[in-house]
Amino acid sequence: MFPSTLARFEGLSYVLLRVFAGLLFAFHGVQKVLGLLVTGPAPTLDLQKTIGGWIELVGGVMIAVGFQTRWAAFVCSGTMAVAYLQFHWKGQLDAGFFPIVNRGELAVVYAFVFLFIACKGPGPASVDGELARR
Repeated sequence: MFPSTLARFEGLSYVLLRVFAGLLFAFHGVQKVLGLLVTGPAPTLDLQKTIGGWIELVGGVMIAVGFQTRWAAFVCSGTMAVAYLQFHWKGQLDAGFFPIVNRGELAVVYAFVFLFIACKGPGPASVDGELARR
């Protein structure tokens, strides 16, 4: 009984996952690119981090509204995979290998959530879905 009750909310829960993951991701871009919502000193950005910030901001909004969702999520997933490998893991083969130790768990979760969204597509309540209906 409980699984069938939950199954009725699959579409809604997917929309909520897509919207909130996209918006939360976009907030990281807002911090990096616009310097807003920063709790400490503004981060110093090189070209790679600036590009990453724009991907977070624009890609996160695109995912949240469901516009070009598969492409945006795929690019964001790859960005987070690179962020994890380059800035968190750094090729360490000791305890630093584990995301809980190298503080990369959020990058890993974003990478896999966005990979899932890229595979599943926009779902209901999306700009892509509305454009497909027209």
